[in-house]
Amino acid sequence: MIDNPYYTHEHHGDYELVSIGRLELEEGGAIPDCRLAVTTWGELNEARDNAILITTWYSGTHQIWRDVYVGPDHALNPERYFIVAVNQIGNGLSVAPHNADGDNSLLAMANFPKVRIGDDVVAQERLLREHFGIEALQLVVGGSMGAQQTYEWAVRFPDKVRRAAPIAGTARNTPHDFLYTEALCEAIRSDPGFAGGQYKSNTEVEAGLTRHAGIWAVMGFSTEFWKQEVWRGLGFDSTEAFLEGFLQPYFTVMDPNDLLAMAWKWQRGDVTRHTGGDLAAALGRITAKTYVIPIDEDMFFPPRDCIAEQELIAGSELRLVADVCGHLGLFGVSPTYMPQIDRHLGELLAEQV
Repeated sequence: MIDNPYYTHEHHGDYELVSIGRLELEEGGAIPDCRLAVTTWGELNEARDNAILITTWYSGTHQIWRDVYVGPDHALNPERYFIVAVNQIGNGLSVAPHNADGDNSLLAMANFPKVRIGDDVVAQERLLREHFGIEALQLVVGGSMGAQQTYEWAVRFPDKVRRAAPIAGTARNTPHDFLYTEALCEAIRSDPGFAGGQYKSNTEVEAGLTRHAGIWAVMGFSTEFWKQEVWRGLGFDSTEAFLEGFLQPYFTVMDPNDLLAMAWKWQRGDVTRHTGGDLAAALGRITAKTYVIPIDEDMFFPPRDCIAEQELIAGSELRLVADVCGHLGLFGVSPTYMPQIDRHLGELLAEQV
């Protein structure tokens, strides 16, 4: 177990660690004590039917949702809904390689088992049902890896999901995206300080985490973001200053094994595991009213990949978000981003289902 001050309430605000007990994993093995970091907004009504689930993305926690997406002025309105954000397994707040202790101590660091998107969703369903008494959700929403979880929810538990909003993500990962993610992983693993995953501190892998951030700079933001020097509007005076003041500090505080655990399941996100590889059959299981929401300048979940899946979901709609930031538009730094998201989510929540 590694003490990393980044993964604390000081940085991420209020959350509760909830144990759902032993979680059997799709790849074999188990997490003996699966602890999930959960935060909520609003009140669950007496009928327990006003719940919304937020799923988290790679490297992210509930924090960005709290700071940008949730509030009385947003579609995700805690004055109307009981909103639950569950941090994905491996993200450093929920059970993860760097924080495995107690019953999970044999899973620490490089010994952490392979976890799939489906394992996250099974864990989330159990938590919602056993801890809150929630049997159905008004909406499941998530971006990027959160979109992968959103699709998994709608395919695996169609009777529990009334509406689904996958943002900037796909139901089945593409070969290109697999290769891109492999480059992210190799930037970390190739650092001699990584030591086969048995480092003593994330600081020993700072060079690898810095390279990791550099790859995000190439693909996470769009070509137009760099050509238009959008970083100037974020308070930086050069590309180098933006990298050194924004992207590098974001990643270098994180735990390398945690990032690799999430990346492994990102690469293998695939709802067709339920249908023998048949994408149409898998997406045909979805009964939720679904808005598929790609970002127009996204470099690794491009709209064409999202559209191909959306066309296989009965009654679904494509809602394209315009954002020059590309995939990392998910952070909501563009002033035009959240008004689009709020409009789409607001209209989806207004749909009669």
